[in-house]
Formats: sequence, structure tokens, C-alpha cells
Amino acid sequence: MVNGRAFYINGWNSYWFMDHAVEGHRKPRVRAMLRAARKMGLTVCRTWAFSDGGYNALQVFPGRFNEQVFKALDHVIAESRQHGIRLLLSLVNNLQAYGGKTQYVKWAWQDGVGLSSSNDSFFYDPSIRIYFKNYIKTVLTRRNSITGIEYRNDPTIFGWELINEPRCMTDASGDTLQEWIEEMSAYIKSIDKKHLLTVGLEGFYGPNSPKKSTANPEEWASRLGSDFIRNSEIPHIDFASVHIYPDHWFHDQDFEDELQFVSKWMLSHIEDGDKELKKPVMFTEFGLSDLNKGFTPAQRDRFYKTVYDIIYESAKRKRSGAGSLAWQFLVEGMEESNDDFGIVPWERSSIYRLIIEQSCRLARIGGDIQQLKALKNMC
Repeated sequence: MVNGRAFYINGWNSYWFMDHAVEGHRKPRVRAMLRAARKMGLTVCRTWAFSDGGYNALQVFPGRFNEQVFKALDHVIAESRQHGIRLLLSLVNNLQAYGGKTQYVKWAWQDGVGLSSSNDSFFYDPSIRIYFKNYIKTVLTRRNSITGIEYRNDPTIFGWELINEPRCMTDASGDTLQEWIEEMSAYIKSIDKKHLLTVGLEGFYGPNSPKKSTANPEEWASRLGSDFIRNSEIPHIDFASVHIYPDHWFHDQDFEDELQFVSKWMLSHIEDGDKELKKPVMFTEFGLSDLNKGFTPAQRDRFYKTVYDIIYESAKRKRSGAGSLAWQFLVEGMEESNDDFGIVPWERSSIYRLIIEQSCRLARIGGDIQQLKALKNMC
């Protein structure tokens, strides 16, 4: 809710904001992306609030931070505030990019306190839990050097995401990850009760879920140590998160079958939000690879349209589908930060129109007069 009205989200991912804001020649890209997003009526951007070890690290070692990089994150938040964009800030990566849980495990090993060299010890090693809690506290209580506002009090921040795409494959029962989410979500809420919190799940159903064989892409998805319902129903978790990557999850389906799966996958999770969780459901990443055999840009248009239409129908019927965040948007000249899913939206007029149309129709349903005024020439 914003100002007493339902807030349906058309947003995007630009994970690279903080990293690019560190360096003078790349810093202007943050403003350029936010300005372009505002023109498209986008309202929320998901981005990394972590970089552990390595190049442009925010956290150099456990408890040691690079002030220059923290100031880059301050800049990202201050710029977003200027452009009327809210941020969903992710706190750690399950994957190795930008350090992730692998880096925490290495640190514990180097300090001689690590219980195991397994990546999954991130979730159960007491020393690593202390490292991560210290990280959480430092970020949440950070006073922005530009605005003077502590992060935990800043309305520009839409919410926190515990971890990007958590998996704990050494405990397929899901107990290890569940316990970690319970502990860390309670810890975040003990410091910051003002912001929303989500887990960062991909949305797979676990081994005890009745939907494990009917809604999951394939059988492997139930053995990753995560469970959409169980993980999302934890009281401190305010909204559920789901990702959509049919072309990565299937190996032998054609595009039409993948589109059918997308509809079924989204509707299944919206139903969970309505009936099981009684919480909003956000599709916080969705993308279609341009490396697929036979890929055409028109397929990506249809994929985006499928996602947007399901969100729109859910919003119209006041169901739990709260919005979607495309993976990923860039500005021109950013080939080095692109993957096979990224797009510069305004380079293809059909997808640009789809994005703006979604912003307009969600603003109408939410009764967002300011947003509609800002988009008056577009809507």
C-alpha cells in the first residue's frame, strides 16, 4: 500500500548500480537508467546491496567495509530518491558472483573457525552467521552520507531481500535453509520494522509440497533445499518472491510449451498467495535468453506480454500478484555487464510500448493519480 492505495509494481533489475557508481566514468549510467525508468513509469528497481571480497568490494573482510563503495551505494539511494524510484536491496548472493556465500565460507576457513568447506555451511556455521548478522546491522544502520538518513529509516528503500536465489542442496529436506531464514528475518526485523522483507526465492516447491510434481518445472526442483510455501509463510517475511526462467529450467521444450508453463507457474504462485500465504507475491526476476536455439526478439515480446498480462489480471481481480521486475535493464554501451537476458528497452519499440502500457494500466488500477499525470502523454 502507498498512501492508502494498493501499489502494483512494474519494475526491473539493474544489479550493477552500486558497482558502477564507484567509478567516475561509469557513475552517470545510474542516473541515465533511473531517468529512463521514470519515463517508462517504472516504480521499483531491485539491485545488489552487497559485494563481498574481490573487485569494488563493499565488505573487504568480515566487518571491514570500503567507505568509497558505501558512498557509491549512498549515491544510488539518493539518485533513486530524486527520480521517485524505490529500491529492493538484496543482501547476499547464493551464487559466486560478487562474493556470495562462497566468500563467507572462505573467510571462515581463513580465520580458522570454519566448520566445513561446503558452500552450504553459510547457512549453519555459527561463525558465518555472526559475520552475516554484522553485515546486516552495518548496512541497515548506515547513515547515508548524501541524504543524512539511516537506511532503516529511508522510504526510498522499498524493502530488503535476504539472499538472491537461496539453495541448500546438502539438506534437501529444507530444514537448514528454513532455520536460517527464520533467524535472519527475525534479526532484520529487530533492527528495522519499517521496511518490507522477502527471502529472494526462485519459487520451487519442496519435497513435502503437494505441488512438487504438478507445478515445478522438473523433478530436480524439489531437491534444492528450498520450499516456496514453507519459506514464505515465516511471519517476518512480508511478501513472497518468485523467478521465471523457463528456458533455463527445461532442456527439451519448445517456446510455446515454455509460455504455457509461465502462465501455469505464475497462476500457481498467485493462488498460493491468495489461499495459503495470505501475502502479496512478487515475480522479482523474469527473463528469456537470446542464446536459445531459434531465438527471435518477437519471442521476448510475447514472453514479457505473458508475464505482464497475468500481473494485470491479478491486480484487476485484487488477487495477490503484486508485480514483476524484469531481468535485466541496461543503458547503451554496457555490453560488459550484460548477460543473455539483458535489454536496453528503448532500442526495441515493441517491448518499450509493452513496458509503458503495463505501467499505465497498473497505475489506473491502483488509482495512482501522480503516476498517471507523469505518464499523461504515454497513457
